[in-house]
Amino acid sequence: MTVSNTHGPTGTESPDLEGLRVLVVEDSWQVGTAVCNLLRSFGADVLGLAATTADAERLLAEHVPDVVLMDMNLRGGELAYDLIDRLHARGIRVIVTTGYDEIALAPEKAIAILGKPMNVSHLLSILRSVAAEKPAR
Repeated sequence: MTVSNTHGPTGTESPDLEGLRVLVVEDSWQVGTAVCNLLRSFGADVLGLAATTADAERLLAEHVPDVVLMDMNLRGGELAYDLIDRLHARGIRVIVTTGYDEIALAPEKAIAILGKPMNVSHLLSILRSVAAEKPAR
């Protein structure tokens, strides 16, 4: 599966991710914090930031996200494949982020694979699609 790694400005988008519940799984504190702040600025409900699959599982036990933004390589060399499989089995959508050009992941396991550094416009476009398809609560 090939990764998108195009950069682009965010433009003048409005905070239209209101009510979208997102879990961020990222081992880099700086990257994770920046992504969480970005998502919040667009109205998303960020359920937390996890650096390992164990941290993510703890947060998932408390909240069910609409989508998980998942780094492939986590703290301590841990890979996210097993967690992605569990999320897929639960029907939770996953957007994978990676610094690699290609990863060995079945296409149905993720709604998108984004290269790092991420194209913010592309990420927001994907999240808007998820928000639009989300049933009203």
